[in-house]
Amino acid sequence: MRGQPTYLTVNGLRTHAWKRGRGAPLVIVPGLGCASWMYARLARELARERTVFVYDPPGHGDSEGRSDYPVCIEHLTDHLAQWLQAAGLSGSPVFGHSLGGEVMFDLAARHPSLSPALIACAPTGIPENPSVRLQLLRLLRDLPRERPGLLWPGLRAYRRCGGRRMLLLARDQEAHMTGPLLPQVRVPTLLIDGAADPVIQTWTVERISSDIEGAIVWQIPGAPHGLTDTHPRAVAQLTLEFLRMVGV
Repeated sequence: MRGQPTYLTVNGLRTHAWKRGRGAPLVIVPGLGCASWMYARLARELARERTVFVYDPPGHGDSEGRSDYPVCIEHLTDHLAQWLQAAGLSGSPVFGHSLGGEVMFDLAARHPSLSPALIACAPTGIPENPSVRLQLLRLLRDLPRERPGLLWPGLRAYRRCGGRRMLLLARDQEAHMTGPLLPQVRVPTLLIDGAADPVIQTWTVERISSDIEGAIVWQIPGAPHGLTDTHPRAVAQLTLEFLRMVGV
């Protein structure tokens, strides 16, 4: 990924984010097991108008983790909150993909002063999230729909995160009560739905939108779960239009 790597020590861990572009800041939070380099195509499009920070959660990408941290979603949320403050990015809009969307909802509910607007792309975040086994089956259905060029970067990211950590975080989705937190999200929120996504289906996005007052849903036809990579221009256009609309 072109750009400038940045490092901060947060909760004793060296934490990485790529910085690219110029203008008002926007933070990207990756999905489960994903890494900053998997969002290079989206960051390039967003950087036309924004300074984009593609954050690596602890134990993901180029950020350090520990065997016991992070192993649950609240660990991810609290680390993100600490990193935003340490990076001087409090008050910046946050873009979350997949599990990154769930982390972002948790952040907005429990740390409401940290972000004035949210963009959630194919987000998890309701108690009805399927079992880990069903999620894996849906991911297998989704693989042929993704761009072949994402395969190696994705495998590299998953190997870096590790199967144990990914399994613990995926299992925590079943216990993580984001659902009751969703009505506590009181900032402008955009939900981007991939119409061809078998992992996070349209009904899930609609359910999340019904629990967040004023949430907007925009759908991208033909887009799979990895729409940040397959449809980066469309996702960026919707994101930038939304941020202009809400004045952030």
